[in-house]
Amino acid sequence: MKQFIILLVFVSFLNACKNKTETVSAEKEVKVFPHHLPKEKPNMPLSSALNRLYDNYLAPKPQDNELFSQFKYTDVKGFDYNNHDGTISRRDPSKVIKHNGKYYVWYTYRNTPTPPQGAAKSTEVIPSSDWDLAEIWYATSTDGFHWEEQGVAIKRPKKPIVGWRSVTTTDILQWKGKYYLYYQGFMEASGKRGDDCPVAVSYADSPDGPWTPYNKIVIPNGGEGEWDQFSIHDPYPLVYKGKIYLYYKSDFGEPGDWVRMQGLATADNPLGPFTKHPLNPVISSGHETSLFPFKTGIAAMVYKDGNEHNTVQYAEDGVNFEIASITEMMPYAAAPFVPDAFTDTKDGRGVTWGMAHFINYNSNWGTFHSILTRFDCDLSQDLNDPEMKEPRVKYTPQDYFKRSLSKKQQQRITKENKEVLK
Repeated sequence: MKQFIILLVFVSFLNACKNKTETVSAEKEVKVFPHHLPKEKPNMPLSSALNRLYDNYLAPKPQDNELFSQFKYTDVKGFDYNNHDGTISRRDPSKVIKHNGKYYVWYTYRNTPTPPQGAAKSTEVIPSSDWDLAEIWYATSTDGFHWEEQGVAIKRPKKPIVGWRSVTTTDILQWKGKYYLYYQGFMEASGKRGDDCPVAVSYADSPDGPWTPYNKIVIPNGGEGEWDQFSIHDPYPLVYKGKIYLYYKSDFGEPGDWVRMQGLATADNPLGPFTKHPLNPVISSGHETSLFPFKTGIAAMVYKDGNEHNTVQYAEDGVNFEIASITEMMPYAAAPFVPDAFTDTKDGRGVTWGMAHFINYNSNWGTFHSILTRFDCDLSQDLNDPEMKEPRVKYTPQDYFKRSLSKKQQQRITKENKEVLK
């Protein structure tokens, strides 16, 4: 009996020690954020920033975030720009697709007697803007670095058919064995009011054409007073949930102070009718936004304009986008190679490269034109490139000094100093 009581006391003592240790550990876990960043959200009170870190991103560190990447650029070969005098411009490339062992890309091509002269000086042959009096051309490549220009895909139709003034900013859809090029169809010179245009489409049995114009508007402008009343830009089709998901941008607000957001229209037939989503706009920022299937949803590269520029966003349902990462030096008008863009995948693999453009190549408004370029990145489930996952871009002092104060700003500061120091 005595031995039993001693054993009972000893066991009670051990349990008390254990409980005390667990209590101390629990208190420590609750009160102090650990030295090593947990991969999973810790069970403890967190600040808003830390809650956001675990709730909004695919991983708490950008190096582990599959939707975070840096971007690198390569000057591609195979395009002539007439010594960059501003008379030839290539811009706004489409998604890159692969067909019969070659990559294909389509783009806005302008070849005019002069560089852009503005709306007031534009004529039947003088362009108002870089994308005025343009056609859709295409090129092929076997490596994505060296391209062979194949010529025109979509010519400007005769007046008054949609696009008679300019056909621009195309993107490609493959659907049930046929190919569809969607593009902006201008019916007046860009800049007369704004950048007004709807979306038109042509189709072909092969990416080499010939392309048959539908000659009808497939994504019309919104009604009077609606956000997309005047412009439907940058049509970007994907196949998702068995339907055609076509994202687009509109400029709205006041001329010179445009607000730019992205909308969505869906259809069961490439020629329509398309139904605009009731929650439009579905992305509140961006310009020439590029999208791709990722896991079960859709990811978007939102590179400029708006509060949420320089972000990669993700929508589990293709509609309600959330910021998935914040990055730098995103490609202008990114046109990624998206192998599963049209497969209606339930496990999108992401993207690793594509085409983009640089505008005003000479930094001279008198010879304004754009060039095509290649970008590389790691926004893929199938690649792990540590160089692309570095969390910051290393700028030199010279990079910063390129953004020096303007003369007007210097004068303002001089005036302010006189007031402060008098």
